[in-house]
Amino acid sequence: MTDLITTDRLFFERTGIDRGRVERIVNEALHGMTDGELFLEYSQSESLGFDDGRIKNASFDQSQGFGLRALAGEATGFAHASELSEAAIARAAGAVRAVKEGHAGSIALPPPGTNNMLYTDDNPLAAVAFATKAKLLADIDAYARAKDPRVRQVSASLLGQWQAVQIVRAEGARYADIRPLVRLNVSVVVEQNGRMETGSAGAGGRVLYDHYLDPKQWQGQVDEALRQALVNLTSVPAPAGEMTVVLAPGWPGVMLHEAVGHGLEGDFNRKKTSAFAGLLGQRVAASGVTVVDDGTLPDRRGSLTIDDEGTPSRCNILIEDGVLKAYMQDRLNARLMGMSPTGNGRRQNYAFAPMPRMTNTYMLGGDKEPGEIIASVKKGLYAVNFGGGQVDITSGKFVFSASEAYLIEDGKVGSAVKGATLIGNGPDALTKISMIGKDLKLDDGIGTCGKDGQGVPVGVGQPTLRMDGLTVGGTAA
Repeated sequence: MTDLITTDRLFFERTGIDRGRVERIVNEALHGMTDGELFLEYSQSESLGFDDGRIKNASFDQSQGFGLRALAGEATGFAHASELSEAAIARAAGAVRAVKEGHAGSIALPPPGTNNMLYTDDNPLAAVAFATKAKLLADIDAYARAKDPRVRQVSASLLGQWQAVQIVRAEGARYADIRPLVRLNVSVVVEQNGRMETGSAGAGGRVLYDHYLDPKQWQGQVDEALRQALVNLTSVPAPAGEMTVVLAPGWPGVMLHEAVGHGLEGDFNRKKTSAFAGLLGQRVAASGVTVVDDGTLPDRRGSLTIDDEGTPSRCNILIEDGVLKAYMQDRLNARLMGMSPTGNGRRQNYAFAPMPRMTNTYMLGGDKEPGEIIASVKKGLYAVNFGGGQVDITSGKFVFSASEAYLIEDGKVGSAVKGATLIGNGPDALTKISMIGKDLKLDDGIGTCGKDGQGVPVGVGQPTLRMDGLTVGGTAA
């Protein structure tokens, strides 16, 4: 109930809006509809950027607003505004009721009770002084430059957000969540013999700033960014062709997120535009491959107490031992597919309607030692970090750029390579997994997922994987 008390203060006591009258407006707007909700949001966000030895930019934003949605069958009426007032909500109610034309039905049952609250009401933005945050970035700059004389440039940024949401449904059902979010980014440029290379690292999660004021946390990110930059100084052009690829644990799970995860979202499967449409209960991956989407992990970037429709987040098994078990669902697509919501109805903010989205999506570990997997490869590629990528949901085809990769020769990790890209098909790639490590690792908390113009924070992860017969695009002559 703490979340409801906190959000009541923000949305009703602070604004002077009468909660009872708002609930009556929502009831009238959703009368005879299939589903719908009023989504209230208040957020504060800030960012600090440090470059060339000084603060380069600093910003602070405070926003509030609502989105009112009414569903009549498959038809959606949606209106939003940055004005929090009874009058604005009433005007929105009049607009969304237009979708009821020709529809007769009853409102869907509301979500069950919420999970235990994942986060406290503490606002990370207010807890630490600006000077302290600025000093953290200056310390990062000084530490990186002192580590290696080849460092030429250091860039660092600190971002924070505190979001409070409340969801009001028909008959007075209400749900609330408090969502802190912090992220630290570090980039280092090094130079040697006229050659310049870059390395970057970052971390984040639903924690407070004091987590990253600890030198053990931020120094680890600087060390990683510098390590990547120095590795790139010695890299050679990547080879091309079909070969065995070993994926490192952690962030390389972004390939799983893009190439497979999006294809398991309910809307694509309801519309039969996903390569996984109609395959529930069928084998879609190699034996031993189990993929889950879990929004309940404490402090993780993609975690939520409830989704943006009020459904409690949970751990959803998507693929179990290679067999497709479930899709990720919001309320609309679950209803139309005759399934249950899974806590994956998410929206960027109040100005957007929710849709099925991932939270923290990762593959579970297997039974192989990472060293055993490397040693099993006669000749191949070891991909440790990924940059950008592109995926076609309908076909499953993907292209991913490896920002850090190495040759594997005679079972040993060899030279670093630059310019390697992985090319393949998501559903096909799942069948090419031949060894699964026991070293499951989640990413450091830097993921933001884009879909239909909306961005939401997510998490990824996986153990070390061996994949046979992947196409590698390279730059070697």
